[in-house]
Amino acid sequence: MAKKKLGKGLGNIFGEDIDSVLDEISKGESQITGEKMGLKISEIRPNPYQPRKIFDEVALQDLAASIKERGVFQPILVRKSLKGYELIAGERRLKASKIAGLKEIPAIILDFDDTDMMEVSLLENIQRENLTPIEEAEAYEAIIKKLDYTQEVLSKKVGKSRVYIANSLRLLKLPLSVRTLLNEGKITQGHAKALLAFEDEEKLVEVANRIVKENLTVRDVEKLASKKEEKKAVESETDPYIENVKKNMTNRFATKVDVSNKKIVIHFNDTDDLNRILEIMDCLDKE
Repeated sequence: MAKKKLGKGLGNIFGEDIDSVLDEISKGESQITGEKMGLKISEIRPNPYQPRKIFDEVALQDLAASIKERGVFQPILVRKSLKGYELIAGERRLKASKIAGLKEIPAIILDFDDTDMMEVSLLENIQRENLTPIEEAEAYEAIIKKLDYTQEVLSKKVGKSRVYIANSLRLLKLPLSVRTLLNEGKITQGHAKALLAFEDEEKLVEVANRIVKENLTVRDVEKLASKKEEKKAVESETDPYIENVKKNMTNRFATKVDVSNKKIVIHFNDTDDLNRILEIMDCLDKE
């Protein structure tokens, strides 16, 4: 079986349209080749690095109906595992084929390692914009931990800024109930970023639920985050200009900011959060 190893970290296809790359492999038009054959669906396990957890059930049913009538035209991509095979790409086709009652599906067996699997899965879903913000953040976190990437390296690989990656990862600091609201589309990513300015988790969850019930805008949440209810009496006597600066900086950096006694204090959670803020301020050393 003629095969071309992808090499370290799929470096030769990053920056390209991953769908086109995978299509070329499926059609036998790529230098990356593998054995094509029909596989029993029962022998194929899901991609362990698939970041997407939520699938459109209506679209799956439509695809299943099409497959039931016409069959599967484009092979899925798999790799051999200790027991059977692991899916690389084509999860919707595999799921729909199961719904359609198929026992076998056309597949191409490729020589992919764990790094290849993770990077292809991440790229495929990001380029298709299939992931929820939380799924995307979880995918970044997993690939950073598994492959020991820095945020800088990952940002170059996926074509996103380091600030974007850092802000995405910060969403994982949200309480589970709030992450669920974001996953379900009940609040937006803009809402979620604004909620991160709340230090008190109970208050954060309360405001998140208010977003859903009262249809609050992102600006509404930012205004709530900038208020210091416990200091209302003091705030009424403070310099309006200083308060406006504090509010703007809080919104800009999505974190707590104190402006008083001729000093500015910007709070951060960890090194990654600090780097995110420094990046916004253009204070990081250029690598």
